[in-house]
Amino acid sequence: MTSHQKLLLLLLTLVLLVLSGWQPYDRVTWLLEVAPVLIVLPLLLLSQRSYPLTSLLYLCIFLHGAVLMLGGAYTYARVPLGFDLQQWFDLSRNPYDKIGHFFQGFVPALACREILLRGHHVQGKKMLVFLVICVVLAVSASYELIEWGAALALGQGADEFLGTQGDPWDTQSDMFFALMGAVSALLLLSPLHDRQLGRLARP
Repeated sequence: MTSHQKLLLLLLTLVLLVLSGWQPYDRVTWLLEVAPVLIVLPLLLLSQRSYPLTSLLYLCIFLHGAVLMLGGAYTYARVPLGFDLQQWFDLSRNPYDKIGHFFQGFVPALACREILLRGHHVQGKKMLVFLVICVVLAVSASYELIEWGAALALGQGADEFLGTQGDPWDTQSDMFFALMGAVSALLLLSPLHDRQLGRLARP
């Protein structure tokens, strides 16, 4: 990815961040939802020279950030796209948060795969897949613990952040969608990812 393309993604991210935070449905929920963007963006800027990522991973991180910022603006249970999906598929609830959890597996899977391969930390494709899925499930479980902590700290004020919509199996389904995201990333993008990693390794 060229410096101009990285700059374009950065500008788009900042524009989306400003738009999502302009008049969010709930300010606390917005801050909680976009916190990963506020944490990861500076890290990417600081590491772009010493540890540049593949174009594929940069793009996927941007898309994940867009999903988070849209969810933060409306709260996950009120995103209009989710209501459309709910109507089209005759669902009992707004499923937008499942899109977020799918990306929560999809993007970390690529990030973990990239770190493991570039650092030569693992031997064999089967072990690589196993470790990537383990890391993704650990990330997903950690996020569910964060949601639990938010619920304890904020009480009823955490309802918008949790977005469970009365689903008693919300935690389990969140982790399942993260798992599906990881598996999808590995099945669909591994060949392209390998080619980009090969180009990145060339001097």
